[in-house]
Amino acid sequence: MNKEIKTAIEAAIQAGERIMQIYDSPIDVEYKEDDSPLTRADKESNAIINTFLIPTQIPIISEENKQISYELRKQWDKCWIVDPVDGTKEFIKRNGEFTVNIALVEHGEPKLGVIYVPASKELYFADVDKQNAKKVVLGDHIYQDDMLQKALVLKPRTGESNIKVVGSRSHMNEETQNFVEHLKNEGNQVEIVSKGSSLKFCLIAEGKADIYPRYAPTMEWDTAAGQAICNAVGIDVISNATNRPLEYNKENLLNPWFLVSNQL
Repeated sequence: MNKEIKTAIEAAIQAGERIMQIYDSPIDVEYKEDDSPLTRADKESNAIINTFLIPTQIPIISEENKQISYELRKQWDKCWIVDPVDGTKEFIKRNGEFTVNIALVEHGEPKLGVIYVPASKELYFADVDKQNAKKVVLGDHIYQDDMLQKALVLKPRTGESNIKVVGSRSHMNEETQNFVEHLKNEGNQVEIVSKGSSLKFCLIAEGKADIYPRYAPTMEWDTAAGQAICNAVGIDVISNATNRPLEYNKENLLNPWFLVSNQL
């Protein structure tokens, strides 16, 4: 196994263990300047992940790290992109739909992706160049080499008559509803699948949904790992602004709206 993806997997699992310890205790919430919530889980997960990634000597973009100027970042050939708790709102609601996201990006493209779901111990990981994406459910928050041998290969849905559209539990807005209505008006039978955090990418990759339209703000750390997992099974994440795959380590880390679809 690629040593970098192994490092990312170990980091995500250990961070997930700490997140669940905090999840089972009273949750104190702070708010950032943009009014997004921040908890002790975000901070401590980030600290754990940093202990794994800093020794790789590959620079890190993380939601909870101090952001580095583009003048420095534009010189990077590769970097880690991390969201230590993706779906903090879901974490606060205690619905289990939050993840740890770690991606390795080279020249703006996701190459490796790890998504760990601490509440269910589901681990998704992908190597884009090898077109290999897998999922395994852990017994404990412990990394063991042999557990990856039990992982199942992810495969998108094919040949189904209905279309499953996955939407956010926290961001189902008018534009998304209009997209769904357009599909219905074209004669499609449409089913809505609600899911929080980067799990929406995972549903597409493992064949539990077909389309994920995102007409609301996201940052690069929200999408990089999910895009790697989708890319590894042959599904692109297409920017509405450029009609090309989302790019990373941009001057502005805010993503444009995008579409993930196995129908393209």
